Amino acid sequence: MYSPQTQDNKNSLYIILLITGIVLVAFNLRPAITSVGPLVGIIQEDVGLAHWSAGLLMSIPLISFAVMSSLVPRIAARLSNEKTLLLGLVILLVGICIRSISMTLFIFFGTLLIGVGIAIGNVLLPVVVKEKFPQKFGLMTSIYSTSMGLFASLASGISIPLAHDLKLGWDGALIVWGIPTIIAIVVWILLIRLNPAKDNAVKSVRISAKQIWRSPLAWKIALFMGFQSSLFYITMSWLPEILYNYGISRGTAGWLLSFTQIVGVPVSFLVPILAGRLHSQVWIAFALGMCSIVGYAGLWMGSSYPIMILSIILIGIALGGNFPLALSYIGIRARNGNQAAELSGMAQSTGYMLAAIGPILIGYLYDMAHVWTIPLLTLIVISGVVMTFGMLSGRDKYV
Repeated sequence: MYSPQTQDNKNSLYIILLITGIVLVAFNLRPAITSVGPLVGIIQEDVGLAHWSAGLLMSIPLISFAVMSSLVPRIAARLSNEKTLLLGLVILLVGICIRSISMTLFIFFGTLLIGVGIAIGNVLLPVVVKEKFPQKFGLMTSIYSTSMGLFASLASGISIPLAHDLKLGWDGALIVWGIPTIIAIVVWILLIRLNPAKDNAVKSVRISAKQIWRSPLAWKIALFMGFQSSLFYITMSWLPEILYNYGISRGTAGWLLSFTQIVGVPVSFLVPILAGRLHSQVWIAFALGMCSIVGYAGLWMGSSYPIMILSIILIGIALGGNFPLALSYIGIRARNGNQAAELSGMAQSTGYMLAAIGPILIGYLYDMAHVWTIPLLTLIVISGVVMTFGMLSGRDKYV
């Protein structure tokens, strides 16, 4: 295992491959989900889903995150981080393939497996970075969170072109995202062969687990993780439909969703670096929270194109910054890798349980009102909650 105690024993090939492997895992943590948003309307028409059930389709991965996240540190303690990440990638690939079968049962079951696979990567990636690059945690978090944002935006932007222009259909457009998963699997197989040692840290993990679940700060981080994730997945699920309702074509709406994420890429790179250099991240959370509130308020005010674009930019900044800030809290507020593993599992388990409600709730509110006014007001309120818990988590303390 590459750590501060064993750095001298590792060659440059392993280090390069390790960084590549981390980036490749990051590539695979969002496209399987963000590629669905622009295609939701097409999937609904093809399979026959109500808005609330389409919202459920987007929430299933979050439910998987909630159930799996607290289990991942235990699995990793038995198998090693590398083998557990590989297992997650394999499950993700199987889920992507099954979901592309045009039947309701397979769509939902495949989505469930996708959620399980991504949950493993979500929990372990900050842990791997904390353990292997403790002095470069902010920089490495910036690199992989930026990688996530780039591929997430790409997936949103090209979903409609893949489905329509290349005539792959929605199912073919979704299965394309198995390709980067296969590449990541190959790299992590090589990493395991180069470094097959296991992480023997079960006792430390179990000791820190009791402390984490009793920590008020850990719960604040969990709530911040949950509400910011809810905003992200609600936006990925329903922003294209909101824009389509305002008269934007589905193809353009998909690219605007992509643009929302592209705007956040520079922010996702800068926030972890800045957070790592500051003792308190309160003002970062405040600034991102205000961008979110003003952005969703702009969409709520109406369909004026200039206001719409400005709103999308502000939302992109908020979404792009809040997630890496939550990941940064996991490393900054933990004292060591074992504690980071438990904090990551706890925060993501409880956080995603909360986040899973978001897409379903917004879909249900739209089904009841048949307008996007009430759902957008709800997003403004959630943005305020995100800002509050982000600021509370940003104070200079350890869990």
